[in-house]
Amino acid sequence: MNADAVKVLPGKYCNSLTDYSRFVTREVFIGDVPMGGSNPIRIQSMTTTDTMDTIGTVEQTIRMVNAGCEYVRITAPSIKEANNLAEIKKQLRMRGCNVPLVADIHFTPNAAEVAARIVEKVRVNPGNYADKKKFDQIDYTDLEYKAELERIFQKFKPLVGVCKEYGTAMRIGTNHGSLSDRIMSRYGDTPQGMVESAMEFIRMCEELNYYNLVVSMKSSNPQVMVQAYRLLVESMVAEGMNYPLHLGVTEAGDGEDGRIKSAVGIGTLLEDGLGDTVRVSLTEEPEAEAPVAIALVQRYALRAEDERRKVKGNDYEKQRENLSPLTFNRSNLYSPYEYKKRETYEANAFIGGHMVPRVVLNLENANLKDAAVLDAAGYIYSPLLDKYNMAEQSVDFVFMGDMLPSFNMPGNLRQLYNYNTWKKLANKTLCHPLFTLEEYIAADVDRSSALNLVRVVPTDLDTDAFGAIPLDHSLVFVLETTELHGMADQRSFFLKMLEMGLDVPVIVKRDYDLSQKNHEPSTMDNGQTDLDTQLQLFASTDLGALLVDGFGDGIWIDAPLLPAKVITSTSFGILQATRSRISKTEYISCPSCGRTLFDLMITTQMIRSRTSHLKGLKIGIMGCIVNGPGEMADADYGYVGSGPDKITLYRGKEVVKKNVNTDNALDELINIIKEDGNWIDPVE
Repeated sequence: MNADAVKVLPGKYCNSLTDYSRFVTREVFIGDVPMGGSNPIRIQSMTTTDTMDTIGTVEQTIRMVNAGCEYVRITAPSIKEANNLAEIKKQLRMRGCNVPLVADIHFTPNAAEVAARIVEKVRVNPGNYADKKKFDQIDYTDLEYKAELERIFQKFKPLVGVCKEYGTAMRIGTNHGSLSDRIMSRYGDTPQGMVESAMEFIRMCEELNYYNLVVSMKSSNPQVMVQAYRLLVESMVAEGMNYPLHLGVTEAGDGEDGRIKSAVGIGTLLEDGLGDTVRVSLTEEPEAEAPVAIALVQRYALRAEDERRKVKGNDYEKQRENLSPLTFNRSNLYSPYEYKKRETYEANAFIGGHMVPRVVLNLENANLKDAAVLDAAGYIYSPLLDKYNMAEQSVDFVFMGDMLPSFNMPGNLRQLYNYNTWKKLANKTLCHPLFTLEEYIAADVDRSSALNLVRVVPTDLDTDAFGAIPLDHSLVFVLETTELHGMADQRSFFLKMLEMGLDVPVIVKRDYDLSQKNHEPSTMDNGQTDLDTQLQLFASTDLGALLVDGFGDGIWIDAPLLPAKVITSTSFGILQATRSRISKTEYISCPSCGRTLFDLMITTQMIRSRTSHLKGLKIGIMGCIVNGPGEMADADYGYVGSGPDKITLYRGKEVVKKNVNTDNALDELINIIKEDGNWIDPVE
């Protein structure tokens, strides 16, 4: 190991790894609603109506604005729809709605040039604006590659000219699923390829002295999305750029899964201080997206106010110079640009090492006289058979505090007790002590115990007492914080452990005293309460931000106001979204838009109802071909709209059946899964 100090420079993509500090970007005006600079993080969404349905689009836009959208995006797949944006805008203004409009462009430069004369902003996708995707592998020479860039420049230049003339902003929106063959051939299906795809277009804009830009790096995989945005900022800083960032996880899905996946990706970057506008992409009505985005962003409102007092204008270089980079004494231990699970020892052949992250559920205040209390933990008791059946999402530890159950526990469920109660137990099989740091140092610990869990807080590593802690391979830390924004503190603990060479497994614990706002939590259309959603968003941000960087051997969520079953479901949802532990079918499901060729919400629920028991399988459900095959790159199967009432079915990237009638498409998809030997019958 290199003993020389190696600097991990957070200033390359954020101001600090261990303290929240918003990265200051260029201010860009979209109509009269600016973003970037010292402006608040803006909220936006996209209509799902046919753009030629003027009244329907106007009505939906107004609902979106009333829900909190500050920008509204509308698809313009051809010149016809682009022209109709003028009528939509006229009707909105007549009704007193002055929200800036954004035209969404794919494949059609001529439509973009029309739209740029009408709306306040156009979104172009560098993967298909003047490029192509046929999944061809092309071996370009440097001269051939340069010639392709020149061809694209000539097609792109007229749009930039229109935007400059009309004062129209532009988003250069890279999607992981629609990288061009040219980019894929040179960079592969990678975050670096996503970044270079955008940077090429940014450089073209700057060559034409056009700077009214916003940039995005979207993927359905939060891990890829986070890495791409970080690399993008590093690349921009290296070239003297600081354009605003539009954050989003594309094809996130619906319900709990969509909210958790969105929060893992978006929340992680907000914690990094990145992001100037947010769009949460759910397979739901677009007005359902804004409240989720607002809940994510509001956690940073007070921080942003504090930052405004500290930083004036766009002097981001001066801001970054005043922050000290974190220094490590070992090299290659951590990179924010690629996933690498922190290496730990494996304690009791159960936690750490190559084991999946473990889940802890707090039952210390539950009714421990009834075995049914374990239903929420995923252990379903059958009185008739006097046995437990495990659900796919069954927790690994239950915390009992000082309470003892009056029924027999499942033979494979580990129990945690406070140390003073644990040491009195006659039978310690699958029972483990939970110490405070002081208790563990002072106690005459029975080293034969299978696992000793010790509660620590991020500042413990800085105390003299920590140096006295006995270290052996039965030890597991429970890293907890009561801070509302404690992720950076917990990340700091992990980074210090790397620096010190400590390979102790760590369970990350977060407590959420969620506010009921003096009333009973309201129930939403999807059956969730507002407190459910708060927990999903906050925990996914705080825990997901650590897991996507490879930190954490387990998670423990406490939320006294919520049922245990909600906490269990949220815990496993976070692990699924971070690709840390797979416990259910994953659906890569796009939000609807005017291009969508079937009812996405109904179709997604229909597919889910018949395939949700296929643990570990990934199914892509796409309304059209724009991102379909590419965004499903790591999906096992795909269901993609190819025409009115027509579906194309995929196995990975391979087309299996074209133009299948929607009435038969799901049955055909299931038949393909069965042919591949990946089908199991659901348990009745």
